[in-house]
Amino acid sequence: MAQLFSPLTIREVTFRNRIGVSPMCQYSAEDGFVNDWHLVHLGSRAVGGAGVVIVEATAVEPRGRISPWDTGIWKDEHIPPLARIAAFIRAQGAIPGIQIAHAGRKASTQRPWEGGATIPESAGGWQTVAPSPIPFREGGPEPRALTFSEIHGLLDVFRAGARRALAAGFQVLEIHGAHGYLIHQFLSPLSNRREDEYGDRTRFALDVARAVRGVWPAHLPLFFRVSATDWVDGGWTIEDTVELARRLSALGVDVVDCSTGGSSTRARIPLGPGYQVPFAERIRRESGVLTAAVGMITTPEQANEIVSTGKADLVLLAREFLRDPYFSLHAAKALGEDPQAPVQYKRAF
Repeated sequence: MAQLFSPLTIREVTFRNRIGVSPMCQYSAEDGFVNDWHLVHLGSRAVGGAGVVIVEATAVEPRGRISPWDTGIWKDEHIPPLARIAAFIRAQGAIPGIQIAHAGRKASTQRPWEGGATIPESAGGWQTVAPSPIPFREGGPEPRALTFSEIHGLLDVFRAGARRALAAGFQVLEIHGAHGYLIHQFLSPLSNRREDEYGDRTRFALDVARAVRGVWPAHLPLFFRVSATDWVDGGWTIEDTVELARRLSALGVDVVDCSTGGSSTRARIPLGPGYQVPFAERIRRESGVLTAAVGMITTPEQANEIVSTGKADLVLLAREFLRDPYFSLHAAKALGEDPQAPVQYKRAF
């Protein structure tokens, strides 16, 4: 058997293969509610054979949305439409997952295809918050620094988001600590200049992980997405990430999802096939925690090599799944495995 198609059991959840759908923002919700677009988008990847399908960055409070069109999990009314998606994914043999998030200073923006500019409060945007009052872009709007008590309040909304994810039937929960969003803003010296207890830059990430693991059942896996480096001198580094991974593992995080960047417009990222895989490999080797590799993974052979050589335990694909919702079925055929297509589609494979 190609290692890419070997099952993986984490806690009491077994993934049918090592291929996952990375959380990808669709900017297509209203008031945080998922809709038919999300059902078809995510459901088709489950039909297409992925082992785990993860719902996009889903805000734990309204001001934590990247844009007004982000999905949300800040009120109980969000649960039923999310539950419909989770149930459909599970019915196709995939594991339903969801990523909970807070955008911090990178919130209140237009959708990418509308330019991604900041939306001012006068046009329906909102005041953003961050560890320190440092704009993301030079000359951009200044976020308001969170107070100590507000930070503790955020732990409560992350807990509440995790409880709602459980009520909706998700079996994997991922905490978004990457891409320059709020948790990453606390981690990076580029954005955290606090002089109180949260000047200890890993504290908020660890507090969120501890809070979420406290309400997320012991039999279900917990993922944590990191940006393993800021790609900027004086920023967050891979050495910092290895140490963070060790601490997260001790708190009950099962998988570190290894991305990079997002905290600075000055980053110079050496893009290329599998360019982030070495970070997943090093974190796995030096921390002992399971890792997921992401970033320009586009072929069955490349994905299988990553898993079979121990560079990561899972591969999470994003753009390749946008191009081909049935990547997993096509990969199985390419690697000599029996594509486990739904009976309705079997004759095509």
